[in-house]
Amino acid sequence: MNILNGNTNINFMSRRRIAMIFSVILIIASIVSLSTRGLNFGLDFTGGTLIEVGYQSAPDMSNVRGQLEDAGFAESVVQTFGAASDIVVRIPPSETSESSAELSTRVLTALNEGVEGDIEMRRVEFVGPQVGDELAEQGILAVIYALVGVFLYVMFRFQWRFSVGAVIALIHDIIITIGIISFVHIQFDLTVVAAILAVVGYSLNDTIVVFDRIRENFPKYRKRTPEEVVNTSINETLSRTLMTSGTTLLVLFALFYFGGEIIHGFAFTLLIGIIIGTYSSIYVASASLLTLGVSKYDLMAVEKEGATLDARP
Repeated sequence: MNILNGNTNINFMSRRRIAMIFSVILIIASIVSLSTRGLNFGLDFTGGTLIEVGYQSAPDMSNVRGQLEDAGFAESVVQTFGAASDIVVRIPPSETSESSAELSTRVLTALNEGVEGDIEMRRVEFVGPQVGDELAEQGILAVIYALVGVFLYVMFRFQWRFSVGAVIALIHDIIITIGIISFVHIQFDLTVVAAILAVVGYSLNDTIVVFDRIRENFPKYRKRTPEEVVNTSINETLSRTLMTSGTTLLVLFALFYFGGEIIHGFAFTLLIGIIIGTYSSIYVASASLLTLGVSKYDLMAVEKEGATLDARP
């Protein structure tokens, strides 16, 4: 059995009921986590103040956090931004009612204590809660529009059972990915929303590859059962799936460990989403076709009346 050459004969669909139970457990756990822990919304959604400062050399992040905590900013978030000497301080609105100018002055004063060289104030931005509410609404709408677009695209390209299976798989991926984000309490900001939309695109692409092979194989293997055709199609695309997912995950691991704190949420979301998306392409999208009763007759071209008579010599 050579996976890289596509010479596999794994009976994936024999385990689809176990996979379904596993997916249901993950979805329930995700919903429970979202209901109890909620999401750790970032400054983009809650509002607050963002202050970017530049040091002469890379500072000790633990010392920076300690200085801000001593100054009364215990809930502030400190992250590197680009170079190691540039940091961003995110202060939630609940910590102070000061103006942005007063707040930035206090932060700069606190950071200058015990530091050699001047610290440069690069940027001060305030995000109001109204803007955060608007961004949250737009993020939800973006995901809904993406799902509707996917449903219509797959329905016209394949058949309605395929579009239902694709959308079920995407909803499965989104719920579980957001549930894991809630459980580990990673900050949920616009970069995470962008990562979730990227997961939707990646998972859909993986599903379409499998669906394309299933559509080709149903007329090709007319005497096989639908379960055998789906298994054959998954095995034939398995090498492509593993190679694509594996190389993408390598890049994301590098981004997560070496890309800096500011993109941790983005990289983590993509890591989880691609793993879940690869799994769902096999055990959710493809298994849904069998549950919905797909057969070779759904994919065969309808013959015109008289076509058989016209073809006779």
